[in-house]
Amino acid sequence: MLSAQIESILFVTNRPLSVKKIAETVGADRTEVSKALDEIAAAYNTEGRGVRLLRHGDDVQLSTAPEASALVQAYLKDETTGELTKPSLETLTIVAYRGPVSKAELEQIRGVNCSLILRNLMMRGLVESVGEVGKPETRYRVTMDFLRFLGVAGVEELPDYEKLRSHENIVRVLAMANTPPAVNAASVEEPAPVAANAATAADGTR
Repeated sequence: MLSAQIESILFVTNRPLSVKKIAETVGADRTEVSKALDEIAAAYNTEGRGVRLLRHGDDVQLSTAPEASALVQAYLKDETTGELTKPSLETLTIVAYRGPVSKAELEQIRGVNCSLILRNLMMRGLVESVGEVGKPETRYRVTMDFLRFLGVAGVEELPDYEKLRSHENIVRVLAMANTPPAVNAASVEEPAPVAANAATAADGTR
């Protein structure tokens, strides 16, 4: 069902999507997508629902209901001030050593969806999205705040940067980024030193 496909895409995406982009993704025309969005809006934009479908021009995005904003803000405060989870540390490590890296490449390395983790890291100010010439997809890199927390002038000063950035396992997995199935994260040796440092850095954001 088209509306279910679109709903799934909007759920895992942490940014607005254009109707054109959605149509290209699901292989439908704009009229069909607009009709499906109307169905999703009718289901969500009613009293008593905690999620809304926002539409601004050609862009659409799922968002929490305004009446739940206080609760959501309180929850997010806890999420962005507590210690980083192991999956977050793993993702942050990959971004630090391989960035700028796309979400698809991250997920190919880790073998799981990274949308929520990326959103959390961005909210903490540790990761930011960037655009690169010739690469249409959004890519991610660590922020200046991340470097400041670790006390380094650039990612090149991270422990064993050159060795770990070009690690043969990671290079091999990235070469398969567009080839299913996803590689099991256990098959990739991830650099541990910066993960521990990142945890310490995250504590400094509290």
